[in-house]
Amino acid sequence: MSSSSSLLPPTPSFSSLPLQASGPRGNAWGLHGPTDQLGCLNRLTPKNTIEAAKEIKYGIRISTDWALDKPKVPCFGRVQFEQKIIHKSPKTVNDDVLVLNTQSSSQWDGFRHFGYQDTKVYFNGCTQEEIHNSTRNGIDVWVENGGIVGRGVLLDYAYWVESQGRTFNPLTTIKIPLSEIKAVAEAQNVMFRPGDILFIRTGYLRAFEALSSSEAATLATASKMTTIGLDACPEVLEWLWNQEFSAAAGDQPALESLPFDLTNQHWMHEWLLAGWGMPIGELFDLERLGEECRKLKKWTFFFSSVPLKVPGGVASPPNGVAIL
Repeated sequence: MSSSSSLLPPTPSFSSLPLQASGPRGNAWGLHGPTDQLGCLNRLTPKNTIEAAKEIKYGIRISTDWALDKPKVPCFGRVQFEQKIIHKSPKTVNDDVLVLNTQSSSQWDGFRHFGYQDTKVYFNGCTQEEIHNSTRNGIDVWVENGGIVGRGVLLDYAYWVESQGRTFNPLTTIKIPLSEIKAVAEAQNVMFRPGDILFIRTGYLRAFEALSSSEAATLATASKMTTIGLDACPEVLEWLWNQEFSAAAGDQPALESLPFDLTNQHWMHEWLLAGWGMPIGELFDLERLGEECRKLKKWTFFFSSVPLKVPGGVASPPNGVAIL
């Protein structure tokens, strides 16, 4: 990553996108060079890290990962988690072997996960052939550069809605508009900084955990999942771009609401992952973090995430820790 924030190019206006005119809509390709594989993670500079460390006031450490074996029936037909314990008999020693889809539980979507569906390209013009024949855009590049470490900011949307006496079901299609995102930030008195890692607690994971096993399985295997999420529209995209986040995550299956609208030209998965190189975090467990933030009335924290160092990796459990 850049050794100094002064080395970062200024962030272009949203209206100037796409930066590569011959490329797909909304792209910021070339902002950090033609061979860049970090995208918005370039904003996690040494200066940014030093400032983020100042957020540690109480020494409270909180995992942001859901257990790897949850949900018992993964969404989108993904492979179920499996652990095999191997007893190294006659020694009193054990190994274990894990089988998992890196996107079945809490996850960072990497830049090899989702491309532009019409032009068939990934971040900075990476092709499907390169996905199979190289390690370009792999999550190992993130880890080689120190992981996703910086100042985290939690917007507790679920708490904000409930504090107004409103009821909602995050297991249904709810498109969170920009006006409400801004209202949550204002209610929490949050001011964003370039390089912040955005977290949005929608209450999805809490609602999912309250389901019976059969209800959870039915939801996971539905032909079209319905979930709460950000409204995938130009206004929300422009806001995300203008805040200069390094990454964005939530406790729901997709940052944007589901199901995807196949006619929408503003899919966040396309714009953020393939267009800007901004990691998307999904199914993060933000329940305890939300509790502590509400108790302390402190919504910013030091955040550290070191994904799996898999050359050419598509996605990874976050291995995330928030420190208040």
